[in-house]
Amino acid sequence: MAAYVRPGTLDQALALLTDRPGWTVVAGGTDVYPAFGDALMRADLLDITGISALRGVSWRDGHWRFGALTTWTDLARADLPPGFAALQAAAREVGSPQIQNAGTVAGNIVNASPAADGTVALLALDASVELAGPSGLRVVGLADFVTGVRQVDLRAGELVTAVLVPDPGEGSAFVKLGARRYMVISIAMVAVQLGFDAGRVVRAGVAVGSCSPVARRLPSLESLLIGAQAGDLVGRVTAADADGLAPISDVRAGAAYRAAVVPVLIRRALRQIAEGRA
Repeated sequence: MAAYVRPGTLDQALALLTDRPGWTVVAGGTDVYPAFGDALMRADLLDITGISALRGVSWRDGHWRFGALTTWTDLARADLPPGFAALQAAAREVGSPQIQNAGTVAGNIVNASPAADGTVALLALDASVELAGPSGLRVVGLADFVTGVRQVDLRAGELVTAVLVPDPGEGSAFVKLGARRYMVISIAMVAVQLGFDAGRVVRAGVAVGSCSPVARRLPSLESLLIGAQAGDLVGRVTAADADGLAPISDVRAGAAYRAAVVPVLIRRALRQIAEGRA
């Protein structure tokens, strides 16, 4: 018989995961419920929304901490430094306002969709994932945590407890291309994070989503951006910067189109950052 449990503490949730394998963890439910359909009535559901300690945004121990149950609305409305502009822009693109009110940061990551808006923005921010399990806490870089389409490095008995982000640079932009302006799965999207010192780029993060099985950083382009002044950023992007991606053709767009638009979206993001520093 299917079971439903809503623990109030992390320890209770971890004990349940250990004692009875096979639970489906529910946070916001915006991905779980549609995925199960009618089979939801036969699933064992571990609803972690009662663990209030897993929700909220704070600065702690040299990094920003986004609790696993922090919703996209929470994130979009949080008082964060300008370097989080891309992440907050992505938060406002995650489905409808109703989805943003329920959907969580951790849920978006664990769902591991190639078109996850939040994952792309977090990847450009060098985010890491904090997990609690039978062996205690461990922290995994987001780039290593999402291993494939709907696949993550989540071990038996573990829960995501937070997403950790180092202090961002001040340059930040998120650009998404879809068939319409709102409430759409992206054809391609780009997040760019830049840190400046004395007017030149000293740190760069460029991530692309919906153009490969997992969101990807572009390290070659990031290297080219280091040392550039704001006015020189756009000119450093070439069509070859999308060569490392592996876009597919689907009902939203063809692979060739996706590859062609990526440099365009990157230039738009860089132009936004440059204009913000003008």
